[in-house]
Amino acid sequence: MTRGPKPKENAVRRNKHEHAQQLSASATEGRALPPGLGIKSAGARRFWRTWATSPQAGAWAETDWAELEITVKLVDAFYQGDVKLAGEIRQRVAKWGATTEDRARLRMSLEAPEDQADETAPDEPTNTDLDEELFRLLSD
Repeated sequence: MTRGPKPKENAVRRNKHEHAQQLSASATEGRALPPGLGIKSAGARRFWRTWATSPQAGAWAETDWAELEITVKLVDAFYQGDVKLAGEIRQRVAKWGATTEDRARLRMSLEAPEDQADETAPDEPTNTDLDEELFRLLSD
């Protein structure tokens, strides 16, 4: 025996948020890293490339790109040894939907990727570069 009234035949879910975003899972073209920022670390260049080509970047305004420039400077300082910046960086990327939990909170969802072709950018740092940089960071 069930409790409560019988559900209506034409029941409609009412918890769909009107501002929810459905993002394409394909990477966007993005922008090139501005040379005037003076980024020195390979990790910061990879951070820029990751966010500049992310699905979220497809809908970014100029203010969002300005935030990315500020954040990549923080990431560059982090990779150069200022590990106190980790919390600030995490807070900033959470506002863009960095993790699955962040995207759920922001009501973002990614479409299933159509093509899993793995294309690497020509200026992508090698694993050796990143390993050496991480070793240098951790050994200080």
